Amino acid sequence: MKTIVLSGILLIIALLGATYFVVGDAYVIGEDNINDLTMLGGIAVITITVFVSLKYINQMKNEKSEGKLLDPSWDGIQEFDNKIPTGWALVYIGAMFWVVWYIFIGYPTNQFSQIGQWNEETIEFQKKFEKKFENISEEELVSMGESVYLVQCAPCHAEDAEGIDNRAQNLTKRMSKEQVLDVIKHGSKGLDYPMGEMPAGMAAGEDAEIIAKWISSGSKGTPPPQFAACASCHGVDAKGMGGMSPDLTTYSNKLVRSILLNGKKGIIGQMPAFKNRLSDTQIKAVAAYLRSKGE
Repeated sequence: MKTIVLSGILLIIALLGATYFVVGDAYVIGEDNINDLTMLGGIAVITITVFVSLKYINQMKNEKSEGKLLDPSWDGIQEFDNKIPTGWALVYIGAMFWVVWYIFIGYPTNQFSQIGQWNEETIEFQKKFEKKFENISEEELVSMGESVYLVQCAPCHAEDAEGIDNRAQNLTKRMSKEQVLDVIKHGSKGLDYPMGEMPAGMAAGEDAEIIAKWISSGSKGTPPPQFAACASCHGVDAKGMGGMSPDLTTYSNKLVRSILLNGKKGIIGQMPAFKNRLSDTQIKAVAAYLRSKGE
């Protein structure tokens, strides 16, 4: 028994030494209460685990099972009617109390959090940013939009916004004839406009060609009669009926916002959603910059 106890003490010392070696300079005793509590918990876990394991190893080596056997028997195997070990029961109950304490009182729910501090500072800065640019001019929006575009959009659409030889959409043009035909054929989803999603097959054949040619040319002049299939949602002037559906004549703030927040199926793959990455002012700035590129 003495040999087992000595072995347990040496094993605990070795495990604690290894733990401290791995942690290294990141832990200094007394510098941070949370780190001290964590290390204390580690010491307790190692100590309890080693001694409980050694206790039962000693029992398996030196003690024989005794007590009343219970029925039934499975393939000649029966269970003893032994009481639950007191130590195990106390640890089990103590663990339940510790879990309740940890969730409602202890770290991290009731302590300092670097992530929480970062979120608070980010939200506060965002409010200051929005207030500062509350009455921003169109010229300032274009300048801001260029900066945001070069960071967030240029990797796919290129610095000149021309789509890297049509590998992505050319943003200097509202829509090409081929893109309009594709939308007419397959419909449009995920833009989150009040009029709902555009169904597929609103026009076909020569009618679709005429509509696509007029829209891709800038929706200028009198719309062709075939555009009546689109006017019920986009309006006779193709400007989206005051934001009820996409404006087909330009990059409106609402269209750019919908695409940035929801993503879009593109030429080279799925454009990711930029939700929570850009503020409302930055989204307006991107829209203003794209409009300036198409002028």
